[in-house]
Amino acid sequence: MDSLINIIFSQVNITLTIFLILLVVYWLLTMISGIDFELDVEIDVDVDTGVDVDGGGTEFQDISNAEIHKDEVVGKRIQPLKWWQIFLIYFNFVGLPFMFTLTCFVFIWWFSTVLLTAVTVSYENVFGFGILIVTFFASLILTKIFTTPFKGFFKHLNKDGDKANDFIGRQGILLSSISGNKMGNAEVHINGDSMSIYVKSLNGDALNYQDRILIIKQSADKNYFLVQSYND
Repeated sequence: MDSLINIIFSQVNITLTIFLILLVVYWLLTMISGIDFELDVEIDVDVDTGVDVDGGGTEFQDISNAEIHKDEVVGKRIQPLKWWQIFLIYFNFVGLPFMFTLTCFVFIWWFSTVLLTAVTVSYENVFGFGILIVTFFASLILTKIFTTPFKGFFKHLNKDGDKANDFIGRQGILLSSISGNKMGNAEVHINGDSMSIYVKSLNGDALNYQDRILIIKQSADKNYFLVQSYND
């Protein structure tokens, strides 16, 4: 037991161990207290077909919609993406709740590193740090493989596990400027809950940050809502 603790908290593994402990604390606080710690992971992808994705908050019902389908990307001209946007999209940090994917990745990376450094008795030397780097890339691939089946599950999962809310006809506030085919986020209050949804201008008119909007209808692929300006 003491040997296992020494390996887990060795100079090679201690950083990942602490990170994993913090993630466990995060999930415990989320489950026990109901506190929703939100992350902003913003991804802008403009496709000729008008498919734009702007990843906002990472609540399950929001980030699960920030998914780029293969048939919407392959063979289409896409505006240049930053390297970190490609990274997040490819390894399912977009398309699934961000913290879910991050936790899976950290656990797989931690487990792989601890196991290999224990087997090779390298948890206190330079070779162990080499293993740490190699398992980083291997864990990304394993995380993609492991998390991909969850896409369909989270896409249809509402935050409280109940029937999705009806947004049509409701008012909201834009959280980003939109125009033409550019997609953005809007905040909508339903039954006391604040929710972030993906929206696009109904007629392509320019709508600005913090403008009040009215939700007219949902897109055919169910990934966003068409909105127009609303004045009292």
